[in-house]
Amino acid sequence: MNRRSFLADIPVFLAVARARSFTRAAAQLGVSQSRLSQTIRSLEERLGVRLLARTTRSVSPTEAGEHLLWKVGVHFERIETELGLLTDFGAKPAGIVRITATENAVTTILWPVVRSIAEDYPEIRFEVSIENGPIDIVAEGFDAGVRHGDMIARDMIAVPVGPKMRMAVVGTPGYVAQYGRPLAPQDLTEHHCINLRLMPEQGPYPWEFEKGGREIRVKVDGTLIVTTVPASLTAALAGIGLAYVPEGMVNAQLASGDLVRVLEDWCEPFSGYHLYYPNRHRHSAAFSIILDRLRYRGY
Repeated sequence: MNRRSFLADIPVFLAVARARSFTRAAAQLGVSQSRLSQTIRSLEERLGVRLLARTTRSVSPTEAGEHLLWKVGVHFERIETELGLLTDFGAKPAGIVRITATENAVTTILWPVVRSIAEDYPEIRFEVSIENGPIDIVAEGFDAGVRHGDMIARDMIAVPVGPKMRMAVVGTPGYVAQYGRPLAPQDLTEHHCINLRLMPEQGPYPWEFEKGGREIRVKVDGTLIVTTVPASLTAALAGIGLAYVPEGMVNAQLASGDLVRVLEDWCEPFSGYHLYYPNRHRHSAAFSIILDRLRYRGY
């Protein structure tokens, strides 16, 4: 195998896999669709596996293609970032970087990085918009967003910025003593649950559970609907009902005994926070520094 040619073809595959389209990928790369298709076929032949499943209407990665996309693609993305930093080595990073993130991601992921960058690069400015629902960052003019990995569109580049996460169902000891402890997700229909509505035009967010490969989504009910996760935690601490929140948000309250946890065996780890941005994004020196500081290296 010609290693040099092989490495040159990987970015071509990544462009097609992320765009889910030969047409869009060809436009992004500035080459013809036929040349793009020929490059992918050649790469598949040399690897001995099929990377893309093609139909007349869509293109999607096979299992092998998904592995190459997420395991190898992130390394190519880091190389691109480091080269961008070298290109701007003599320049003074400056300018505004606009990021949208959920409230919990801002608190746990962004603020420590913003503080460190502000100390080292005072000419970099941040504009952070706190939104819990999905955002079209291209249409809204953001440079990047921070969301859970499974919420990000496949045509975006997604870089992990935190470890895997777990959700927790919590309530006060007094609430559990009065109403009992649910033993399965279905039991929640008999409880006062604090609903979360992420978008005004949508219904409350269903609580998602998984155990042994079995997935369950429960539409809970109660006397209260809130629009932010911290508000649901505050309501749970007030004894209003059970809340469904990220595990990391309630570690202190669980340790102190202010809250107790239920259904822990139904809350399995899931993809943590990722920074995502368009695959045609041209990095500024400021954005490259932010990307490098945010990147999670604990996997």
